Amino acid sequence: MTPHPVLTDAEILALGERGWFLRDGLLGSPAALAVHAAVLALADAGRLRPAGLGRGAGHRIDDTYRSDAIAWVTADDVPPGLVSLWEAFAALRDALNREAYLALGRMEVQVARYPGGAAYGRHRDAFAEPAGGRPNRRVTAIYYPNPAWAPDDGGALRIHAGDAPVDVAPRLDRLLVFLSERVEHEVLPTRSERWAVTAWLRARGPLGA
Repeated sequence: MTPHPVLTDAEILALGERGWFLRDGLLGSPAALAVHAAVLALADAGRLRPAGLGRGAGHRIDDTYRSDAIAWVTADDVPPGLVSLWEAFAALRDALNREAYLALGRMEVQVARYPGGAAYGRHRDAFAEPAGGRPNRRVTAIYYPNPAWAPDDGGALRIHAGDAPVDVAPRLDRLLVFLSERVEHEVLPTRSERWAVTAWLRARGPLGA
């Protein structure tokens, strides 16, 4: 993705009509492999923790529903191998603001590792927030740094946003973008280690998000 990417008419139309679009070849193979090396390094450094469900007092671990391990990446601590992807996520946010008028602000980035057998049940990434609450997630952007992914590896992201489900394979250098409040999705059980780097783009709001 260039520093100021232009979303195609087809991507903007797909986001508005069905709630999602795909783009392959986002960074190019060398940068994609650097992302893969960077997420492996996070795991080797012990940065990943079991993913939970809910927030605050309602937070819990339930590996029968969600069984990945995660690490958060912040703007002041981006590993060198993830810099190009971080910049691509920020450029995507700016392009969506410029070309789809989504008024996006703060960005959250998470690395997730799914070991063999892991999955994540059907869900949405955002729900309506109470009046005066923090600005909500509006757009989810998921990048896949999985070299040599094959159909037998499982782990597709299944989208429930139309008449029939659509399965998206987590192939190397693929970006999936969807509307967080609109698109239900799930991660099907994987038979090989599966990585994803997700950016959630929040609505602008009074909290400076």
